[in-house]
Amino acid sequence: MDPEVMKMLAIGIGVGLGMLGPALALGLIGFSALQGIARNPEARGPIMTNMILVAGLAEAIGIYVLIVAILLIFL
Repeated sequence: MDPEVMKMLAIGIGVGLGMLGPALALGLIGFSALQGIARNPEARGPIMTNMILVAGLAEAIGIYVLIVAILLIFL
């Protein structure tokens, strides 16, 4: 195989694995928040605030992976 093809394949596999963590994290965050709200509806405000904060941090990891992949493509 051509070295350029190998590079793109490695970047694709890396991005796929790198995005797996944030995707699982967002799923678990949503599941846990909905479960917490179902158990205690009065705590909806603080639970949603914390959920949005942690979801933003989890998505930031995915954005970092994307930026690194884009940088690797053009190097």
